[in-house]
Amino acid sequence: MNKPPTAELSGETATVPPAPAADRRDALWIGYVCAASGAFLFSSKAIIIKLAYAEGLNAETLIALRMVLALPIYVVIGLLAVRDRGRRGDALPDFALVWRAGAVGVLGYWFASYSDFLGLIYISAQFERLILFTYPAFVVIFGALFFAQPIRMRAVLGIAVSYAGLLLIFATRLTTLGSDVAKGAAFVLAAAIAFALYQLLAKELIAKMGPRLFTCIAMGAAALVAIAQFGLTQPTANIALLGNPTVLYYGLLIAIAATVLPSFLLNTALHRISAQANATIGTMSPIATIVLAMFILNESFGLIDAAGAALVLAGVGWFTIADRKR
Repeated sequence: MNKPPTAELSGETATVPPAPAADRRDALWIGYVCAASGAFLFSSKAIIIKLAYAEGLNAETLIALRMVLALPIYVVIGLLAVRDRGRRGDALPDFALVWRAGAVGVLGYWFASYSDFLGLIYISAQFERLILFTYPAFVVIFGALFFAQPIRMRAVLGIAVSYAGLLLIFATRLTTLGSDVAKGAAFVLAAAIAFALYQLLAKELIAKMGPRLFTCIAMGAAALVAIAQFGLTQPTANIALLGNPTVLYYGLLIAIAATVLPSFLLNTALHRISAQANATIGTMSPIATIVLAMFILNESFGLIDAAGAALVLAGVGWFTIADRKR
């Protein structure tokens, strides 16, 4: 006989009644909306990075600028999260849990981001999206290998349909890539693998400490590593670049629109839906990148692009509906 779930309250174990079906459906829809919104905002990152590179920034300086501008927001939100836990009488997470959250944050928000930034030096923003969003496949594979998660056929089908669309979209652009494509692709593939592991490792931690506090700890740790990297590897002359108003503008865009907001949306989604669902919905991000590139970078969008976009959305829609029926 199955036992109802329990929760730790003031050192005692209390029975928690199962959530009504309607509440669970609402939580799923919130998760889907947050995942899609986060994917759209994350999709702007590659465009902003390319524009910032044109202003003379390198990967180390840009990622440090991104974190410096975002860190105060995470500090404030983190302190509010701690205050709210105190008002509810919830204990603060212990040191081991905070350490794990910080380590996972460094993996997902520094290593994955830095690898992605390096890859964008060598390849186009569009091709970067194609490689980066192989991560849903890694979520499924690593989930089965290391986290005892079943590989559901609907996940495989959804990913396959979505990736067929992505391949169709980007196939016509491969001839424009230079000789450094292998180097750039390797960096972005490393980012995809790291981000997949981040999603799987973060879900348990988010459940234990909540999405707000986890996000602030994870991003805070990643910010400290990025700032330390800048201090250890970059000449002091690079600080002068930060006085450029255009550079600061791009820094604020990547810090707020492409970092702070989507990080909370992503972790809120992970709190409500499966990592597989979140990863598959995230395949909409390359479509958003194409739209942004078309308007901001004046790139074309033809019939092949439209057909690929339709396949991606069909794959995402199929998996979302199937995952909702679990």
